[in-house]
Amino acid sequence: MAQLNMPTPPWLPIARAEAGVRTLAPGMSHPRVGLYHRCTTTPWYDDKASWCSSFANWVFAQVGIAGTGQALARSWLAWGEPLSEPRPGCIAVLWRESPESWKGHVGFYLQTVDDRVYLYGGNQLDSVCENSYPVECVLGYRWPNEAVKA
Repeated sequence: MAQLNMPTPPWLPIARAEAGVRTLAPGMSHPRVGLYHRCTTTPWYDDKASWCSSFANWVFAQVGIAGTGQALARSWLAWGEPLSEPRPGCIAVLWRESPESWKGHVGFYLQTVDDRVYLYGGNQLDSVCENSYPVECVLGYRWPNEAVKA
C-alpha cells in the first residue's frame, strides 16, 4: 500500500526514542516498563505483564493526549476516531489467538507491505521495536480526536 507523504505525528519520535527497552530476566523488571504501566489503571504491573497498551498510553501522555488509561490492548478500539485506511502513526489494534478472544496487541502503524502490517510498539519481541504482523489480524485503526486531548 502506498503511503501519502504525511507529516510525522509528534508522538512517533517519542515512541522511537524508547527503542531497546525490553523485558528483563525473571526476578527483575525494567523500570521504564513500570513507568509505562503507571499511565494505566494497573500501575503495579511489572514487565512480565503485557505492556503494549501501557506503552501506547505513556507515549500519548508525553504529547498531552489522553490514551485509554487501560492496559488492555482492545481498549483502543473505543478510543479516538476510527480510520477506514491507516496513516503513519495511527493506532493499530490486532487480535491475538482469535478475533473473538479478549486478547490483543496495539502499536503505532508504520506501513503495510504485501500481507504484513508493520508496527512500532512496546512488548513486541519483548521490547520496544518495529515488528510485522499479518494484516488479517488488524481489528481497526484509530486516530486521536479533540475529545482525547488531555
